[in-house]
Amino acid sequence: MRVEQQSLLLLHLAVLLFGGTALFSKLIDLGALDITVYRTAIAGCTLLALRLIQRKTIKLDSRRDYFVAIMLGVVVGLHWVTYFAGMQLAGVTIGIIAFFTYPVMTVFLEPLFAKTRPQLKDILIAVVVLFGIYLLVPEANLGNDVTLGILTGIVSGAFFALRNILQKKYFSAYSGPHTMLYQTFVAALMLCAFVEVPPQALTEPSVYLLLLAGVVFTALPHAMFAQSLRHLSATTAGLISCLQPLYGTVLAFMLLSERPTLTTLVGGLLVISAAFYETWSISKKARGKK
Repeated sequence: MRVEQQSLLLLHLAVLLFGGTALFSKLIDLGALDITVYRTAIAGCTLLALRLIQRKTIKLDSRRDYFVAIMLGVVVGLHWVTYFAGMQLAGVTIGIIAFFTYPVMTVFLEPLFAKTRPQLKDILIAVVVLFGIYLLVPEANLGNDVTLGILTGIVSGAFFALRNILQKKYFSAYSGPHTMLYQTFVAALMLCAFVEVPPQALTEPSVYLLLLAGVVFTALPHAMFAQSLRHLSATTAGLISCLQPLYGTVLAFMLLSERPTLTTLVGGLLVISAAFYETWSISKKARGKK
């Protein structure tokens, strides 16, 4: 029991750090693409060092897996760029809520791979999410930064849902840190040609914040998340992950003085409740197949 409690604490800490990642979109004085490149490069180096220290293998099992790793890295790179861009445009609270439409999008994307149809309950949940997003949107105008940020956050969620589906289908044999090692390096290499601020032009505060984002808020939580799954079920991990918007909102309030409006809280509650329900529903279905 004590091991499970420690694993649960480790999982909550990992989700808290994941939620804190969004803060760097505001704390670091760089564009979303630059933040993504430097963060992924630093995280990749950290994960590589961690695996070397632990004397764990770095190679993949087959040539096919390298192609899959590249594909996943491209998708996750696009996810992170749009993730930070959404936060910069709409703010951390609204941006992270928009991103958390991904569990519902997963329900609609998975049937494309399994050749099945979404159920009626999933469509109803999607309507709830759309209403929650409607409450967040200030006006139907892409010239409005918040509206554009919400749309960008939703696109980020779509990329994240696609990454998760592809990883589950083609790359599930590898651990979280091993998987992220390749994805972070591929994402950094894919986007590095578009960096606006070269390494030598980075300010000292930006360097420290990027190191913090890459090591403590990216590499470390992925390692902690993978470690917690050794003693906790995937269902528990998935449901606790739904607390990420709550942690992100609280941190944004404490450190960035972002104060969500009542409408934002109601819309966010609808979106996160739908995410929680879909995560629980998917986990229940998976248990039923065993």
